[in-house]
Amino acid sequence: MGISALTPPTRAEDIVETVLEFPDNRLLIDLCGEYDRNLAQIEHQMGVHVLRRGNRLAVIGDKISREQAAAVLRSLYARLEGGRNVAAGDVDGAIRMGRTPADPLRAEGEQIEMFGAQGVELRTRKKPIEPRTEAQKTYVANLFQNELGFGIGPAGTGKTYLAVAVGVTMFISGAVERIVLSRPAVEAGERLGFLPGDMKEKVDPYMQPLYDALNDFLPAKQVQKLMEEKRIEIAPLAFMRGRTLSNAFVVLDEAQNATTMQMKMFLTRLGEGSRMVITGDRTQIDLPRGVPSGLQEAERILKGVKGVSFNYFTSKDVVRHPLVARIIEAYESDEAHGA
Repeated sequence: MGISALTPPTRAEDIVETVLEFPDNRLLIDLCGEYDRNLAQIEHQMGVHVLRRGNRLAVIGDKISREQAAAVLRSLYARLEGGRNVAAGDVDGAIRMGRTPADPLRAEGEQIEMFGAQGVELRTRKKPIEPRTEAQKTYVANLFQNELGFGIGPAGTGKTYLAVAVGVTMFISGAVERIVLSRPAVEAGERLGFLPGDMKEKVDPYMQPLYDALNDFLPAKQVQKLMEEKRIEIAPLAFMRGRTLSNAFVVLDEAQNATTMQMKMFLTRLGEGSRMVITGDRTQIDLPRGVPSGLQEAERILKGVKGVSFNYFTSKDVVRHPLVARIIEAYESDEAHGA
């Protein structure tokens, strides 16, 4: 890869800095970021100091932090060598992945591949999508390997976003013939009839997060054309009754708001050649008091069933604004003390 680690001729326990050499100065500039903001982000999040000396970066800190920060820098440089950009989110993703324990069997000098490992990089028409935490990486891998996958955890952890990205990737590759995205419109009820417009206009506000995800991966004109051809469908959960969804990638979002009967109905729509993903947050159930969540029931009933994977996320997997993670942690702590 053209990167080498230079270690001073002293005992390992006495070394207080690790020096990395980057031969392409243009890529090094991109690695550091405008006004060295990428280096500042690594310093702040990993508790190290990074000094630039010509075409070298010296990482100063304790042994574990230095090794992890060096791995992050190598990974980001490899990303640039591969022709990809490095933005703040990419740095954050590399840091999250770089905190995993080092493999003691890895050969000396071998580079740690943090992006695209195990075939989990997702290629869409607009941009490649990469898991930014270990939980996300496992989740995406499981969606490719299992016919039915569950993604359970708080908001902002990428459950729905990554599921739609996997669906688009499989659609583009020809693995499925269509994409079906659904949500329960739990707030609709009687009020739905009072909203202006036809049925699509009434329910579209509830489906907007799914439109947003799709438009992140496919050009708007293509999304519109595919929807007209019924190769992409976005519909409320109630519209799934009586259907068999074959050769499709199917996503049920906000599944904590599906009743037990709705969940069973949806799960049994799975047809030949299809994949299904159920996402939800057990802390945001909006069903009427006394009505059990179909997500919780499905989790209890389907545990251990062959071909079904369960993936769990925590506040550590939140990839929105860092404050979101702290808000979720504060609520979790309050609930724990109140229990």
